[in-house]
Amino acid sequence: MHTLTRPPSRLRQFAAARFSAEGAAGLHLTFGVMILVAAAWLFGAIAEQVAGNGPVTHIDVQLANWFHVHATPAMTDAMLFITTWNSVAGVLVMSAVLGYTLWRRGQRAWLLALVAAVPGGDAVNVLMKLSFARARPSFLDPIVTLDTFSFPSGHAASAALFYGFLACLLMRHAVGFGQRAALAVAAALMVALVGFSRIYLGAHYLTDVVAGTAEGLAWLAVCVTATTTLQRRRAARG
Repeated sequence: MHTLTRPPSRLRQFAAARFSAEGAAGLHLTFGVMILVAAAWLFGAIAEQVAGNGPVTHIDVQLANWFHVHATPAMTDAMLFITTWNSVAGVLVMSAVLGYTLWRRGQRAWLLALVAAVPGGDAVNVLMKLSFARARPSFLDPIVTLDTFSFPSGHAASAALFYGFLACLLMRHAVGFGQRAALAVAAALMVALVGFSRIYLGAHYLTDVVAGTAEGLAWLAVCVTATTTLQRRRAARG
């Protein structure tokens, strides 16, 4: 009987360790892996639809045409401001300011994580664009004209990387679940707003934006989880 009860006991211990807030391989690692797997699965599902010209791509075209027909001058100006502020160049500038702040405060590990997450994630996005080579939405009277490929959205990926990283960084000092939830919601709203601006302006399809967000979250999960795990291991050794 003792032999039969040992495996379940070890399994419970393993599960408890994975969902514990303590330890180098605790809840933070489990949560990071879950985000990575979910985001990678979502990206793969959308990429399969795009590569195979699936039903979702027809919804893409209908939605893009609807927004183009119903565009208004005031809304267009607002979306142009949002998309310009959160362009890849704009996000890199904001990341540079944040990186300088981290450097001044001596947070070298998080500075390296930021460099790996945002510029590194942007490089991954460029490779993805070249791999899929999807054309952007086409209109007779386009609001914006771009010569680069469409899938996945670089704006959406950059927004997910930067605002997601910023939320993770601030959560380390947040008190209670309420503050952490508020930070997560604020980051999600910013990413959604950037993605919406790209669809509204006719620069991307819906699947471009969702895939770009998923790509950014997957890469962010790798960078942040690796950083927190290494920090916890160093603290345990110390």
